[in-house]
Amino acid sequence: MTVMRFILHTYGCQMNVRDSEAAAALLEAAGHTPVQREDDADLVIVNSCSVRAKAEDKALGKLGLLCASRRDRPERMVGLMGCMAQRLGPEIFKHVPGLDFAVGTRCAGAIPRLVARVLAGETGLLEVSDLDETPDVIKARTDTGFSVFVTILLGCDRRCAYCIVPDVRGSEYSRPAREIVAEIRALVRNGVREVTLLGQSVMNYGRANSVWEASDAPSPGGFTEPFARLLEAVATIPGLLRLRFTSGHPSGVTDQLVRACATLPAICHHLHLPVQSGSDSILARMRRGYSRADYLDAVRRLRTAMPDFALTTDVIVGFPGETSDDFEATRSLMNEADFDNAFIFKYSPRPGTPAAAWEDDVSEAEKMRRNQILLKDQDVRGVATNSRLVGTVQEVLVEGPSLRNAARWSGRSPGNKIVIFDPRPGLDPGTLARVRITRAAPQTLYGEALSC
Repeated sequence: MTVMRFILHTYGCQMNVRDSEAAAALLEAAGHTPVQREDDADLVIVNSCSVRAKAEDKALGKLGLLCASRRDRPERMVGLMGCMAQRLGPEIFKHVPGLDFAVGTRCAGAIPRLVARVLAGETGLLEVSDLDETPDVIKARTDTGFSVFVTILLGCDRRCAYCIVPDVRGSEYSRPAREIVAEIRALVRNGVREVTLLGQSVMNYGRANSVWEASDAPSPGGFTEPFARLLEAVATIPGLLRLRFTSGHPSGVTDQLVRACATLPAICHHLHLPVQSGSDSILARMRRGYSRADYLDAVRRLRTAMPDFALTTDVIVGFPGETSDDFEATRSLMNEADFDNAFIFKYSPRPGTPAAAWEDDVSEAEKMRRNQILLKDQDVRGVATNSRLVGTVQEVLVEGPSLRNAARWSGRSPGNKIVIFDPRPGLDPGTLARVRITRAAPQTLYGEALSC
């Protein structure tokens, strides 16, 4: 057997990060060897995202460069996985001449087999999934470390007007609760201390299909909603220090969800809750399924129960029909919600979505102007929010040396804020440190580690 040295380049969301990890684990199990540098790899796989045109352009550009590199390295194999492969199907080979193989979403398990076929002399291989079939969730993992993603829900049923996710990831399917709990118990036994539960709309867990069996033990806390019950079952696993989940939707902020977050110590007081717009007319056009008042009510309920609750969000500027008044409504909502951080995106039409048929009537210059205004607003808000934490002691899950300054270490607070501090003896990645915050920046806290 020919052993390939491989590397994966991942674009997009945490779901793609998890899919890449599964693909890497399967390749290792097939006898291939991971490497850290692209120059050392003779198999390069790009895991693609289709949510925005810019993400697809990046992936296509990377694939073009990789295929061109074979003029000097004819033995190099180039593959594609993920949403763009699922969306384009056989057309991908017209966009990227020389691509050896492409696999769609829910198809990572096919990669080792396709690699073997390319090694045997085939090329231009394609495997995309039937999104109507119940998916087989791949549980394979590489050396996990102390923090992992666990997919609990695949696909999305919301059908927002601008979003291509349902077309490339399929309808919602929730994994059985018993299977998820068993997987996480095994991970914790192997040293995992933090788990993030993943789903495109994770709080929809258990709505499209049954996930709890009649023989499962009842909830000690009396939770009856599938997701709140799962949070309780996972959060009480001995040895698990922290539990997170993403991404959220205001409709999922139920009384039981709030109670679970407020009463189960392992659940971090942070949620990524995309709002997309603060204008009721734009929210209705987007088919988001909530109003401005609904969203702010979800924020109020979370922070009434947990005043320290951190919220991050996504916002789209320049959606078709967005007027200056609509934009100002978004700006005011962001101030009222007092977001800890926000990710601002300029609207780009996605093929096949309802919004793609509408006039893209906000100019690129105006989209950029609105984008920059919101980013500046968020910097001001971030400094104000983080400055309130100066002088407090935060419990930080240690990650290791800071990426920007290896002499200092970094970790994350329960509110998912990056905390930079000087290391001290006895602190290792995956342990908890008490850090007194001494300085605040828009997206970062700085402090000093305290003795235990």
